[in-house]
Parts: sequence; C-alpha cells; structure tokens
Amino acid sequence: MFETGSSGSKSERTRARISAAAIDSFMTRGYAESTMRRIADQAGVSVSNAYYYFPSKDHLVQALYERVQREHEVTARSRLDSERSLVGRLRIVFEAGLETLAAYRSVAPGFLAAMIAPDSPINPLSADSTPARDLTVSLFRDAVDGAQHRLPADVATLLPEALLVIHLALVLRWTYDNSAEQRKTRELLAAGMRLLAVALPFVRVPGLHHATRELLTLITEVRA
Repeated sequence: MFETGSSGSKSERTRARISAAAIDSFMTRGYAESTMRRIADQAGVSVSNAYYYFPSKDHLVQALYERVQREHEVTARSRLDSERSLVGRLRIVFEAGLETLAAYRSVAPGFLAAMIAPDSPINPLSADSTPARDLTVSLFRDAVDGAQHRLPADVATLLPEALLVIHLALVLRWTYDNSAEQRKTRELLAAGMRLLAVALPFVRVPGLHHATRELLTLITEVRA
C-alpha cells in the first residue's frame, strides 16, 4: 500500500512505513481523526511499536511538513533556471508554495488549529520544525543568490529568513481564503511583488539601506 522502498535496515523500513501511513491518514482523515492507533493499524504495526519510532502524533506531522517542503522545492527549482530577475525568482518560489499546498487544502484548517499554540511541537517556528523550515530558507536563499540583481551583502543575508516569515503569513492567509482558487491570496502576492519591484532600486541608498536592514531584522525576530 505504501511506497517505502526495500533498501535500508528492517528498523528503517518500519519507520518509513509508519511515516507513510501517517501521511496517508493525515491526507484522508485530517489531523484530529488520525490517532496513533489508526496510524499503527494502517502501517501494520502495534501501537507500542509506532510509539517506539515516533513519541507522538505531532512527531509524525514533521514527516508531512518535510514532504510538502520537498515538493515545493522540486516545483520551484524546475522553474528558477529560466528566470534571472530577483522579483521573478521570488514570485516563482511563493507561487510554487501555494501550488504545492493546493493538494492539502482540505486538511489545512485542522493542522492550523493544532499548530497555532506557541509551544506546539508542530508550530512551523518550533525547534521540531527546523528541518522543514530550513528547506524553505535554503530555497529562498538560492532564489536570492541566483538573481542578476545584486543586493547589499547584509540585506541578502537577512532576506531569506524574512521571506520565510512572509511565506508563512501568506500560507495563513491562503488557509482562510474562501475566494475562488484563493484569488485574494494570489492578488495579495501579486501586489507584494509589484511593491518589491518598485523598492529594489532604492535598497542601496544609505538611509533606506539602513531602514531595510532594520526591517528585515525585525521580521526575522519572529522566529526567535
């Protein structure tokens, strides 16, 4: 039922099978209805065995996070090579993120309710979410570094982390967007890209450079 491959030790295959069963359950039942017992039954293991590999259901959510981010990365990278402008490359990454999430829209509200608490292990800014979060930051960093438009070094260093926070805010808006095909979220993104295109030429102006650096620093502190 689950494509987990035949390589690796028995322990690795069991872990992969449980993870695959959890992702399938999250997609079909949603977060709340995907109990550890149901996941264990679906994976063909005992509940105690499931808990041996994953201390809680929340730890299994991280596998879904990473899957979503890897899908996002594949979609975005397949398009980045044909675009050299900074705004165009960032638009590609943001739009690819929304496209990837479309398949998960029906279960997104359930996850949002569970992740909103600051101390939740499935909060996207939690320590447990670091691997998935790092994939997104790396994707934004490559989008920035590969652009023709060269930013001041300090701005280029801070920007990917700030873009992650903006991406998460966009996802939040998308989750609650009931317009057709989340049109309002896409319009918001398009407006943001237009503003960025207008602002970019002024980033090197001394006073605005300092203000930009301070703004990016404030945004990145959301992660702290």
